[in-house]
Amino acid sequence: MEFTQVFHMNGGMREASYASNSFLQKKVISITKPVTEAAVIALFSTTAATFPASLTIADLGCSPGPNTLFAMFEIINIVIDLCKATKHELPEFQVFLNDLPGNDFNTIFSSFLPRFQEKLSKQMKCKYGASATLSCFRSGFPGSFYGRLFAQERLPLIYSSCSLHWLSRVPRGLEGNKGNIYMARSSPPKVLRAYYEQFQRDFSTFLECRGQELVVGGRMVLTLMGRRSDDFSSDECCYTWELLAITLNEMVIEGFIEEEKPHSFNIPQYTPLPKEVRWEVQKQWSFSIDCLEVFEVDWGVVDTDFDPNVVSEDGAYNMARCIRAVAEPLLVNHFGEEIIDEVFKRFRSKLTDHMSKEKTTLVNIVISLKKIT
Repeated sequence: MEFTQVFHMNGGMREASYASNSFLQKKVISITKPVTEAAVIALFSTTAATFPASLTIADLGCSPGPNTLFAMFEIINIVIDLCKATKHELPEFQVFLNDLPGNDFNTIFSSFLPRFQEKLSKQMKCKYGASATLSCFRSGFPGSFYGRLFAQERLPLIYSSCSLHWLSRVPRGLEGNKGNIYMARSSPPKVLRAYYEQFQRDFSTFLECRGQELVVGGRMVLTLMGRRSDDFSSDECCYTWELLAITLNEMVIEGFIEEEKPHSFNIPQYTPLPKEVRWEVQKQWSFSIDCLEVFEVDWGVVDTDFDPNVVSEDGAYNMARCIRAVAEPLLVNHFGEEIIDEVFKRFRSKLTDHMSKEKTTLVNIVISLKKIT
């Protein structure tokens, strides 16, 4: 089966779904809001003489959950405030939601879209009066963002959060990575090189495609997981996958999993250094960098259930659920469904032990780009 058909976040609204376990990603969206706001304001400042009658926004790698429309609400609200402050008429909004074909678009449009529309309506009435309305059209766009998705110079604004650290495929040449499912301390140099070269190919392709789809002067805000250390296998980017590999290998020894199964399973992810992101942008010549920042999110205390008044301090429980929400489809496709509950029961136990000894943070990179040619 093609990788793009297998890889997706857990759909639906069940306990292990992405929709129920993407509180960390929401925190990332909130932290990076000032960068997004600056990009939107800059976009409109270049069109001040001819304020657009419509604004098209593409969210790439939207995933099935409240974060999809939370991010779009934040962007639309920035535009609402900007128009009110400058006394311009509000544009019509067109929102394109993109993810791989296996993404649960039905949950987005059936469960979360009505809440999004209600929230926008309340916002408009609050700022413009009881009779105020807003035109916002939404469309789903299944497909890989490592290829063309939209027509030439079609988009003024592209947004992507917590997606671009996922690669287009598992890198080739990982046969020597026995005992691991990702980059690790015991991985041979050729495995580390294979991951980095796959990232280079993928991110370069992504930028080339978006360079064709953005209008000149258009903006793009991207957030992805990254690392600060030059060490490919540093704990800041690899320890969760190392603990999952240990879990799977233990289950091999105990007879739950066939011995050869873990040797052919690898996670298609790469967490770049900020300078690696910058290098790929500079190679393209299509973009200037308005902003590139690095920040950390602490797993120890994370808001859950999208309620800022409810805080969970069980970081291991949160992390295990989040990892399950994103990795379960890959694990089920390779190992089968029968072992999944046991895998994550053990994985959570290992996370609890690890997090009792070390502070665990995830490094993220946010970059704001302007299309210049």
